[in-house]
Amino acid sequence: MERRSIYRNPFHRPWLENNGLAAAASTNTGVKGIIAGGITGGIEICITYPTEYVKTQLQLDEKSSTGIKQYNGIGDCVKKTVKSHGFFGLYRGLSVLLYGSIPKSAVRFGSFEMLKKKAVDEKGNLSPQMRVLCGLGAGVCEAILAVTPMETVKVKFINDQRSANPKYKGFFHGVSYIIKEQGFRGVYQGLTPTIMKQGTNQAMRFYVMETLKNWYRQGDPNAPVPKPIVGAFGAVAGAVSVFGNTPLDVVKTRMQGLEAAKYKNSFDCMVKIWKFEGPMAFYKGTVPRLGRVCLDVAITFMIYDSFMDLFNKVWP
Repeated sequence: MERRSIYRNPFHRPWLENNGLAAAASTNTGVKGIIAGGITGGIEICITYPTEYVKTQLQLDEKSSTGIKQYNGIGDCVKKTVKSHGFFGLYRGLSVLLYGSIPKSAVRFGSFEMLKKKAVDEKGNLSPQMRVLCGLGAGVCEAILAVTPMETVKVKFINDQRSANPKYKGFFHGVSYIIKEQGFRGVYQGLTPTIMKQGTNQAMRFYVMETLKNWYRQGDPNAPVPKPIVGAFGAVAGAVSVFGNTPLDVVKTRMQGLEAAKYKNSFDCMVKIWKFEGPMAFYKGTVPRLGRVCLDVAITFMIYDSFMDLFNKVWP
């Protein structure tokens, strides 16, 4: 007859231990995602910023009263910027994005990892619906906590350079000037289109990325995916998101520019763009954005996966 141990803890509850371990694992994964995402964001923006600069310039380039635009295309924008401000003129506003890209990427990947941990099935796989919802949740989180203030300040910096007498002397001077002139609301312009843009962006990107990874792994969530393949999948995910939400990006950029006051709201901005510039204006900057985003997403997922692999080895 088997004897029960007299030392058994009468308060022992295995299910509590299991829940505690699961919660700790979920938190651990989220923290890894935040750190890996933050590092990834800083590296990625230093590589891809000039394409972001050109895209924003082209989106802000409206016809003047004489019917003449400032730039005739990507090459003309690059040429005129370098001629007027030197090569590093293409990096004007980088500090704003650098300060913002680290928390943005940290929030995006950290929130996605935490949402994913709660949404996977017993095999560790995400259903197609959960891929969309987890990506959407990550995009909304980054829009509210990081992207909107960062993008507003960035657009104002780039827009400021277009004037004859730029008034922003640097990141902190620019932010303090904006807050002093417009209040805290001044760095949160375009919140609604930014939430729409980032939410749909990440819903599409993570859905495509997770779907392609799952296809490559043949349903085994633990099977490794080579980094070049990850990069190729990232480029595809980036292209899908560009064609899917560039119109929202144009509206967001206009609502965050220095001339945003002429629009009553995001809907009014869309109506005026359609009425005065035509439907193709919603796809301004698509080519430079396509190049930037495909490169951006490919690099981002490659770097992020590399850091997560490293963290999983040294930080079980």
